[in-house]
Amino acid sequence: MSAPVSSSPVSPARARKRRGGGSPWRCLRTPSMRRWSVANLVSNAGTWMQLTVQNLLVLQITGSAAATGLSLAVQAGPGLLLGVVGGAAVDRWNRKVTAMVSQVVLGLVAFSTAALIGLDLLNMPVLLLLAALTGIVNTIDGPATSLLGNDLVPKDDVPSAIALGSMVHSAGRLGGTALAAVAVGTLGTSSAYVANGLSFLFVAAVIPSLRPAAHAVQEAAQSRRAPAVAAAEAPSRKRGSEDGARAGLRYFMSRPRLVALAGITGLSSIFGRNYQLTLVVLVIGPLHGSQSDFGTVSTVLAVGGIVGAVLAGRLRRPTVRLVGVLAACGGLLQVAAGLSPGLFVLVLLVIPMAVVESLSDTAGATVLQTDPAPEMRGRVLGVWRSAGTVWGLAGPPLLGLLLEFAGARGALVSGGLLIAGAIVLGGLRHQRITRGVSAAPDNRMPVVAALSPAAALSNA
Repeated sequence: MSAPVSSSPVSPARARKRRGGGSPWRCLRTPSMRRWSVANLVSNAGTWMQLTVQNLLVLQITGSAAATGLSLAVQAGPGLLLGVVGGAAVDRWNRKVTAMVSQVVLGLVAFSTAALIGLDLLNMPVLLLLAALTGIVNTIDGPATSLLGNDLVPKDDVPSAIALGSMVHSAGRLGGTALAAVAVGTLGTSSAYVANGLSFLFVAAVIPSLRPAAHAVQEAAQSRRAPAVAAAEAPSRKRGSEDGARAGLRYFMSRPRLVALAGITGLSSIFGRNYQLTLVVLVIGPLHGSQSDFGTVSTVLAVGGIVGAVLAGRLRRPTVRLVGVLAACGGLLQVAAGLSPGLFVLVLLVIPMAVVESLSDTAGATVLQTDPAPEMRGRVLGVWRSAGTVWGLAGPPLLGLLLEFAGARGALVSGGLLIAGAIVLGGLRHQRITRGVSAAPDNRMPVVAALSPAAALSNA
């Protein structure tokens, strides 16, 4: 009789390694994610073809540079006003169907624009109307497609999926910009809109073949049960009011981690992410460089971003605390960049700046898309879209004023110190709150303290 074979326990780290868990590309083990990534690449290329041509088209129609900004503002406006409403709709509707329908509608808008251009019937009011319609549909399409991509992979692979999406976005931007120039030069302006419309239809055709991961199936069932449970527990409340936009905003504000993440990201976006504005002034001004030198800096930024996205793909379950640490490091690197004595030193600093920014973005997006309860994720992304529109619109003017009064070096140094200082102060305040909670007899945290961004770091 043979002796029984003993099986030695396998460590979690070794088990993950066997499954390829440490690879930044591990999300591509899932066939649905491979198909989704190809569809995303095609869609991003088509989108950037249209965006590249859109400003040119506005200039051709109006001859006004200010009108180009107006068209972009009209398209972004619905994200500010209706982002939460769009997110609430995504939570109520079937995600695959919602994403597929929104892609078809966006494709029809692109085809309609192309037809109007071909018939010489497109004028500025009609173009603004189409831009507004695109913005409205994007308030639903954005959260639907983001969450749909996360549904395709296991939970631990979500950071890998988000990082891959960042790389696909960068590749689509480069490819779409190049294709736009070729298409306009050979086939005319309308061809870019036709190509974008076809890219939307391609994505819509791929969506039915996607298969959600096991955790997504379970969370979808939980989301369907949640409204019924809430209605049973509070029958006097109207279901619509609890499932609507206000419920999403209340939920967001009740989650300290999400509030802290919004504070960190907002500060970084306004004072630390607009490198195309601050660095060009630094290179051309104090460093006495040329436009070619700034082109070199921009290229290094792009390469660093790709490297950061690859590294971010190795994350598994990032936290708000990690996002804060990365943002603070980015702020300090920005201070060093502002004090650069020459172009060579600046280029050396730009690489880690871009890497840290990409890591922070992926970590933050992972927390944002996985921390909320499954039935609230669309609304959380809707709130985030509205907040992101605010700091996206407010950032450049505020930074421009800072550049005007403090100069390029002053803007980079003061902005970096503001980011790092706010995060450090938040961490110190959290430590005081934590000590107070541990010393309290009933071990309870005051409600006001629990809702503060500093306290959120304790839960990260």
